[in-house]
Amino acid sequence: MEIRNQNLTRYITPLREGGSLPALAEADDGFKYVVKFRGAGHREKALIADFLGSEIARAEGFLVPEQVFLNLDEYFGQAEGDEEIQDLLKWSQGLNLGVHYLQGAMTLDPYVNHVDELLASKIVWLDTYITNVDRTVKNTNMLVWHTETWLIDHGASFYFHHAWSDWEKSALTAFPYIKDHALLHKATRMKEADALMRQKLTPDKLSEIVDAIPSDWLRWDESSEEEGEERREVYRKFLMKRLSDVDIVKAVEDARAKQI
Repeated sequence: MEIRNQNLTRYITPLREGGSLPALAEADDGFKYVVKFRGAGHREKALIADFLGSEIARAEGFLVPEQVFLNLDEYFGQAEGDEEIQDLLKWSQGLNLGVHYLQGAMTLDPYVNHVDELLASKIVWLDTYITNVDRTVKNTNMLVWHTETWLIDHGASFYFHHAWSDWEKSALTAFPYIKDHALLHKATRMKEADALMRQKLTPDKLSEIVDAIPSDWLRWDESSEEEGEERREVYRKFLMKRLSDVDIVKAVEDARAKQI
């Protein structure tokens, strides 16, 4: 798979509704991007989670904004007067993650905007699979753009990597946090969704996505290249094991039964 690599040229404005202080910026291709900075919050782990989650969603046929790798040099954003932002940009030199800006998009309200039961079931399936804790009513991370539903912000997925211990146990969990999902009440076609989702997630496709993680993101603690590649392999095995060994339909239906 090919992910475009561009250079950031203009810092436009911070997006302060995000806890990690992303920004709207322009790159040398003339397009605007929401930039997720490697120096923020959970640093490279959040970028890896966002990248993996979004590309898996894209492979499943969901509408997801294009992701690009964005280079940030030492001169970028020097006119920004906010010291917090200056520090963030300093810590983020190198490769960052950009998401194509969907101008005019509105946040999806699961109780106002229509989402059919099959689409809702597929989204709930996805978030159970990637262990995404951040698609709740308070923060749906879904947009309505040109009357269609788009998925964004998967940086809270794969939360096992914040401890980085016993990944096999984490891979086999039923993911109890799905009980808080914004679309759980509409996820009534899980068996159908399960069959459709599993058709597209082949081992080759998952490996292709994992292989596209930038190598320097995997060395988040200045570890060696070899250690970084070992981490890449853990992500690969986590996704494979979760796909083969977890009954996602049961996990969701158990959560729905408790909700009802």
